[in-house]
Amino acid sequence: MDERIDPDELLAAVGFDADESVLTRRQAEVLALREHDIRQSDIGELLGTSRANISSIERNARENVEKARQTVAFANTLTAPVCVDIEAGTDIYDIPPTVYAACDEAGVEVNYGSSNLLQLIDDAVDGAIQQDTVQVPLRIDVTNDGVVHVRGQSAERTE
Repeated sequence: MDERIDPDELLAAVGFDADESVLTRRQAEVLALREHDIRQSDIGELLGTSRANISSIERNARENVEKARQTVAFANTLTAPVCVDIEAGTDIYDIPPTVYAACDEAGVEVNYGSSNLLQLIDDAVDGAIQQDTVQVPLRIDVTNDGVVHVRGQSAERTE
């Protein structure tokens, strides 16, 4: 391990503030060190704990980051001017024109071409698309600046 790497310096360089983060300071330290390709066992030595504990801290940190991403996506969709619900069983090639029409109606320019939009959907919701068909109900929201958020939704959703 590079002895010059100091977790405090790494966190200071990126402006980490534990009071403003969903991560604990220790979680942030572990993620920052892992992003610098430091092995868990070396991080454990540096921080005075076991590799198993570092593994647990890293796993929890990554889960917290994903929850934060989902929360931000949810918050963004609350104010999104374009909201399109796609039913399970929909042909995937019907999705882009539906989204584009809703965006045109709202005066929003979407930042994705058809193939990129379909790839975004497939990447965002595991198992959403199989054999050119939507497998689960989807919610596609487009923000004022054209950013697309895709979430799977429960079939029991009520208005």
